[in-house]
Amino acid sequence: MSLNATPRGDRIHIAIYGRSNVGKSSVINALTGQEIAVVSPVKGTTTDPVYKAMELLPLGPVVLIDTAGLDDEGLLGYLRKQKTREVISRTDLALVVVEATVGADDFYVDLLAELRSKDIPVIIVLNKTDVAEDVESIRNEVEFILDSKSIPFCATKGDGAAELKQAIINTLPHDNERFRIVGDLVSPGDLVVLVVPIDSAAPKGRLILPQQQTIRDILESDATAIVTKEHELKRTLKQLGKKPRLVITDSQAFHQVAADTPIDIPLTSFSILYARYKGNLNELVKGARTIDNLRDGDHVLIAEACTHHQQSDDIGTVKIPGWLSQVTGKQLHIEHITGYSYPHDLSRYALIVHCGACMLNRRAMLHRIGETMIAGVPIVNYGVLIAYLHGVFPRAIELFPSALNAWEESVSRTTSW
Repeated sequence: MSLNATPRGDRIHIAIYGRSNVGKSSVINALTGQEIAVVSPVKGTTTDPVYKAMELLPLGPVVLIDTAGLDDEGLLGYLRKQKTREVISRTDLALVVVEATVGADDFYVDLLAELRSKDIPVIIVLNKTDVAEDVESIRNEVEFILDSKSIPFCATKGDGAAELKQAIINTLPHDNERFRIVGDLVSPGDLVVLVVPIDSAAPKGRLILPQQQTIRDILESDATAIVTKEHELKRTLKQLGKKPRLVITDSQAFHQVAADTPIDIPLTSFSILYARYKGNLNELVKGARTIDNLRDGDHVLIAEACTHHQQSDDIGTVKIPGWLSQVTGKQLHIEHITGYSYPHDLSRYALIVHCGACMLNRRAMLHRIGETMIAGVPIVNYGVLIAYLHGVFPRAIELFPSALNAWEESVSRTTSW
């Protein structure tokens, strides 16, 4: 991926749903102006979700997702539907395609109820209007059944594409309304020191994604980013002409960086910044407190959203299990998952440890946290966990008052027990 390309996890996810063979793939092709998805009259042509990144101004970078029909049948159909339902958890906007020659039924009523229950905005696309006999009658009926306005569309001719794009733009927030990584914490002219160890897991010659994006956010805030390695931090701070606004460190260097950063300089990590950018920092902070309650034989799930070649000192499979064992003194059963799939049954875990989620969009990470909360299982992310295990709490979250309050409340409850 180009350093200038917006990663999928930071793009608005627009997914297309509906029955099989209603023209979902044709809609995505018409929107992009390209033959992205395979179009065929054969039912069930789309199997795995198809992703297409594009720019939709003034929204900015988006990703369009073509999905298999949720009415697919048979064993393969069931597997396709499971893949489609996984997409729902990371959908920012749903385009529901209804065939104008058929109309809507209970299938669509149930689909919209599911999407709305998850607070996913919906746009109804009335496709194949070129072959419908009475489009207005069908349209009125569809809008009545689904209690929603619709956009007439002819994917084969491109009719309605401009109206659909405008509806998407009107429905979703613009970039300047979206959450910042660090921009709300700094002012123009501030100095921000970034502690970046040379990560063996990163591609040769590159910084890892959270570091790249944090630097970009600092620059967009008219502040100055100063990058140094953990062994050079003391000298870097001495050479600065003024006190930095804050120091941001890679989580794995937290212990050394905390020792070398004067107490009057705020300190946090890339992963903690991502915990609030992509998820729910308050909930992840509360989850850290439960580490002390782990017992021998407990199952701990370590979840990573991306797949990568594991190094001998891999953070998820080697370092975190080792730190947990060392700090708790317990014999724990550590399990690992990677990628977009997330277990349906979380109840058997005593703790879930999640990565920084740089490859997930915010809705997907919030969904995972929500599912974990429903199961009554505490969850924490890498940065929060490492800060706690290395004794850097509450300093690492002092910049975030609500998270600090959540931490103090969890400490108070534990003490009262």
